[in-house]
Amino acid sequence: MKIGLVSHYFWPELGAPSARLLEMGRVWAARGHEVVAVTNFPNHPTGVVPADYAGRSFMLERVQGITVARCRTYATPNRGFVKKTLGHLNFMLQSVLQGHASLAGAGVLVASSPTLFAAVGAWWLARRLRAPLVIEVRDLWPGIFSELGVIRQRWLIRALEGLEMFLYRQSTAVVTVTRGFATDIAGRGVDPGKLHVIPNGVDLEAFTPGPASPELLERLGLAGKFVVLYCGAHGISHALSRILEVAEALRGDPRLRFLFVGEGSEKEGLQAAARARDLTNVLFHAAVERERVLAFYRSADVCLVPLRDVPLFRTFIPSKMFEILACGRPIVAALAGEAAEILAASGAALLAPPEDVRAIAEAVTRLAAEPALCAELAARGRPFVALHYDRGALADRYLSLLEDLAGRKPA
Repeated sequence: MKIGLVSHYFWPELGAPSARLLEMGRVWAARGHEVVAVTNFPNHPTGVVPADYAGRSFMLERVQGITVARCRTYATPNRGFVKKTLGHLNFMLQSVLQGHASLAGAGVLVASSPTLFAAVGAWWLARRLRAPLVIEVRDLWPGIFSELGVIRQRWLIRALEGLEMFLYRQSTAVVTVTRGFATDIAGRGVDPGKLHVIPNGVDLEAFTPGPASPELLERLGLAGKFVVLYCGAHGISHALSRILEVAEALRGDPRLRFLFVGEGSEKEGLQAAARARDLTNVLFHAAVERERVLAFYRSADVCLVPLRDVPLFRTFIPSKMFEILACGRPIVAALAGEAAEILAASGAALLAPPEDVRAIAEAVTRLAAEPALCAELAARGRPFVALHYDRGALADRYLSLLEDLAGRKPA
């Protein structure tokens, strides 16, 4: 069977969308299926296209058994609503114009949302190719933008919600990464029979426990320190300004160091705030390739998983927490809802209410003072994700759904 993927984001870009599709597609290809991904040239989140891809308007390459068709790209940093929207609209158009030939003969198309506009392109392609369409929902667009105040115009929110519901109803199936997303979508009138939950997980071969890297700690000036790591997007969703407040509250402890690794729209503001407060216990580091993330996880004494205190975020599950658990590192998580339930079940995390600076600080302080508790939490994480969130097993479950859908007529 030929499986087509349509996604604004893909390897070697950083982040959960790229990792999920690459690792799922790699398993499907290993099972003997032809997998073709239609995507952009890599540029997220910096807006800079790497030298190996620069100046091209179209490209075909092979990545771990997957054929990747890269379309003409409007590259832009992950900030600025208008420019980002232009980039999304450009891919919607180019995925149809340039991706059609590569997807010919596909038995099923999978469109990864966000963005909604990438899903629109996939919907048109599915009609042209007479293939079943799967809409994969990794974030609830535009609902989260409305709750965060990114979009305030009611007419625009209604228009995007209408587009969202149109795509759900036109699809053959909708795959969500959380139970909460599925409940939300069903509650708005989508047939529950077409909804399937296949959560994010972790590549257990790529993320493994191991010793800290003395070279990394020495280079960062963190040797002998208790390292509190946040690794991931520095965006409006993660309440990282609250983590700076935690660092300020704990600045009197000379052992503690807070390490922020990643990029995003909020990073410059966070750096400026740290300088203004003279937070010498805070260090910022650029985003690193996926292969290098492992060394940072292993070198951290505790890892942070925070989210904003927004009701809709109770349905979100940050995928980084599965990687951290697989690496055998203890977690301090400041969130609620489905993700909190998973971490509580793992027994590998201390939980705090979202954006609760005092509770987060108390959890960090406790772990710094109790090495035995750190070790106890660390030991529980990997067996838990190996049992419930192995990406290979989840990919096989997804594949069974796609094989079933491939025999159906498109909606």
